[in-house]
Amino acid sequence: MAVSEVHFHEVGATDAIVDIVGAAICYHRLGVGAVWSSPVELGGGFVRCAHGLIPVPAPATVEILQGIPTTRGAVRQETATPTGAAILAVLVDTFTDAPALVTEKTAYGIGHRDTALPNVLRVHLARPVSPVGSVRPARLLQCNIDDMTAEMLGVAMDILLEHGAMDVHFTPILMKKNRPGTCVSLLCSAADEERFKALLLRHTTTLGIKSFPLDKTVLDITFERLDTPLGPVTMKNALLGGKVIRSKPELEECREIARRHGIPLADVYACIGRHTKERTG
Repeated sequence: MAVSEVHFHEVGATDAIVDIVGAAICYHRLGVGAVWSSPVELGGGFVRCAHGLIPVPAPATVEILQGIPTTRGAVRQETATPTGAAILAVLVDTFTDAPALVTEKTAYGIGHRDTALPNVLRVHLARPVSPVGSVRPARLLQCNIDDMTAEMLGVAMDILLEHGAMDVHFTPILMKKNRPGTCVSLLCSAADEERFKALLLRHTTTLGIKSFPLDKTVLDITFERLDTPLGPVTMKNALLGGKVIRSKPELEECREIARRHGIPLADVYACIGRHTKERTG
């Protein structure tokens, strides 16, 4: 049917709006650096909605949680709704069933339905055990290419980065039959592994992909707006143990400032650097 004729029955329900707005308010008021979640339990059986009787998980839930680790069958009821799935898909940075955390506060949300398992949402406010940054499960995907031009590889890199790859880099290699080739390396979260495998198979000529599990340690990041003599610019701060260890202005904003004032990019960085030192003493 035409898009204009599609009607979403549950999306506009009051409880869904309260869930979404409430989750957004809590997220911003808590000011957390990252959100971690266990794999999402989907339940099982069937559920009746405005469209009739449908299998659990609901089709919308399945679509929203693509690329996210899930479990099924703990109970013969719906345990993850499309609304809950959407909140998790947007807010969660890392899905793990074995977080290394020091819990500081805990809160519970209790549902009305009685199930074999406790119908409870538990949220911890915690800090990671590692003093050097957050450790996240990641995957290194690699494939060797000897039949793509440099232009084609460049386009493939752009596509992979646009889809959210943590990093993509090329390494020149010598392949079988003495053919010069390129090793394509892509870093992504463990939850995104299958999605990026599909992108590599679609946008490169490789016939196979190697996958290596690893942990990635990352610093916490915050952003702040800085007023400078050349105009406002966003500063990206890297934090170690809750303290800022270095800051840098966003490149695209500096590039636009340089264009607007007709000065070299290096002069923009120098001006921002001087202003930062004056502000911090």
